[in-house]
Amino acid sequence: MNRPSTPSARTLVILAHPDLASSRITARLVEAVSDLPHVTVHEIGPASPDGGFNVAREQQLLCDHDRIVWQFPWYWYSVPAVLKAWIDQVLTHGFAYGSTGSALHGKTLQLVTSTGGPESSYAADNPTSRFTMAQLLAPLDATARLIGMRLAEPLVLHGARTVSDEDLAAHAKRYRYLLNLPDGPTRPTGPGTPT
Repeated sequence: MNRPSTPSARTLVILAHPDLASSRITARLVEAVSDLPHVTVHEIGPASPDGGFNVAREQQLLCDHDRIVWQFPWYWYSVPAVLKAWIDQVLTHGFAYGSTGSALHGKTLQLVTSTGGPESSYAADNPTSRFTMAQLLAPLDATARLIGMRLAEPLVLHGARTVSDEDLAAHAKRYRYLLNLPDGPTRPTGPGTPT
């Protein structure tokens, strides 16, 4: 993949992992993008040692960037607790939503996640999960809509427990490429398609 010639969006990666030091996947992905000059990587676990965030600082970081990436491992069909706490505390009424909450309108939200199970685990006909990944991501899609952000096509790595080094390297290369695009990957649109 060649690097796009158009300028890339100022990008904030909100990195949410409960134990990054022991991570193979998340650590490799963040390593692939952390040297990009337009990318700021912000690990939120250390930013809230007592469970609380400096809300003004977090909101300023959001305002200073055009594209926001939530990078996290998929936990129990949702985001890790630290990202949920960040969402609850930072995306406040009057800032992110409500009649005066338009600070994030028009920005792009990119989801980057990894699952322990294979892609087949996330299918409507799977008797265990019963839902596709797109269906399981619907609450985050709804969050993006509420706060006026455009949700880019999510980047998902399935089967993180068994992925080969070669496939992980290829996925990391894809992540780097996407963050070099001016506004992230596009999503298909049309009747019945989440946007």
